[in-house]
Amino acid sequence: MVTRKKNLTKKLSLALSSTLLASALYTLPPAPPAEAFSIGNAIGAVIGVSAQYAALNKQVNYLDGEGRDKYMSAVKEKEGVNEDPEANAMLDDVMTRLTAVIAKEDPTLAKKPYHYFVNNNKNFNAYCTLGHNVSVNIGLFTTLNYNEDEVAFVLGHELTHGQRNDPANGVKNTFPISLLAAVAGSQSNMLQAVGTQVLANLGSAKLVTMPMEKKADEVGFTYAVEAGYNPGGGSALWQRVIEKMGTSKETFLGSVFNPSDHPGNISRRDKYTERMYEYSGNKVNVDSKTGVISVNKKAIGTVKPGGSMSALERGYLVAGNLARVYHDEPNSTLTAYADYNALYFGGRRIMGLEYGDDGAAWAANLNAAQKPAAEIKKEAEKKAAEEKKKTTSTTTQKKTFKERLAEYQKTK
Repeated sequence: MVTRKKNLTKKLSLALSSTLLASALYTLPPAPPAEAFSIGNAIGAVIGVSAQYAALNKQVNYLDGEGRDKYMSAVKEKEGVNEDPEANAMLDDVMTRLTAVIAKEDPTLAKKPYHYFVNNNKNFNAYCTLGHNVSVNIGLFTTLNYNEDEVAFVLGHELTHGQRNDPANGVKNTFPISLLAAVAGSQSNMLQAVGTQVLANLGSAKLVTMPMEKKADEVGFTYAVEAGYNPGGGSALWQRVIEKMGTSKETFLGSVFNPSDHPGNISRRDKYTERMYEYSGNKVNVDSKTGVISVNKKAIGTVKPGGSMSALERGYLVAGNLARVYHDEPNSTLTAYADYNALYFGGRRIMGLEYGDDGAAWAANLNAAQKPAAEIKKEAEKKAAEEKKKTTSTTTQKKTFKERLAEYQKTK
């Protein structure tokens, strides 16, 4: 058994060091002559396919579990490791914060922590592959100008794929049937085929579906904001992508990162804005066409472009800071003020004024948009009553029929 395992490991190492497509490694056997249909042959074919998929499942699970360290070494060898100090330090910080949030709901993360590195690819991409192994292109950091809030939303998305086991499911669902048949009957050949096939499709969105992508955006938002990142970071990220690469899906790394069956750039940005609005208690929003930030449905203003950011990209981040305040202090009477270098709201810094924004005007507009204390109190009481009613209703539903009958009889 030990000898067989060593042989499999050797096969895996050889397979993972290759960047050839798996389909090119094998010659399919010639098609058998046509036969008359028989129920025996049909049942045999079904059993054969079932056995092939069982073998595939076994080898994918190996790379996703016990063999994940060797697999990560092969990924690094194929992609190349980039030592950029700023990118690596940022990746460490983001992964530490995000995984701390995930570990609260998934204690098994301690046994299977995420491995990650920055690779040399200059395109905009990041991916989570088998075994909780994550790789981020250096091009993602440069495209986002090393903006940690925006990087965090990309990685929150990728870690959601890892948590939902999307990489393994993607490999199993897209593995070529012809290749599966060609290597059937040999565990070592199957292991080699799986390894080369996965390496050939690193970072490819062909392994994930639209529902997977939408769920990853949704849960990734939660991971990022719970880790303390700007709630407007997702919208700002996609606004930057739109400005640099266009609104078409095909301009965003073509069919590699965002193929035609995945959410488009504009829809992803706008969905993140909806989540930010809900996170703020339905108080903070941004008009995607004009860039106007509104609070309590009252226009507050449009920020100036700054640094490498357009007015819209920067506006989403400013709105995100406001959303955080409203989320954390939903029932408070909040006040805005500005000094010579920054705007503050609820005692928190909202934006710097170094790019020419009128802090005094912003503070005046924010204060004018606040609801009166009496109205805030009334809304809080209404919400509390609704929550109590919901809790009471749930408790009542859990009671047995006999318990509810007894309560009813007491009222008679």
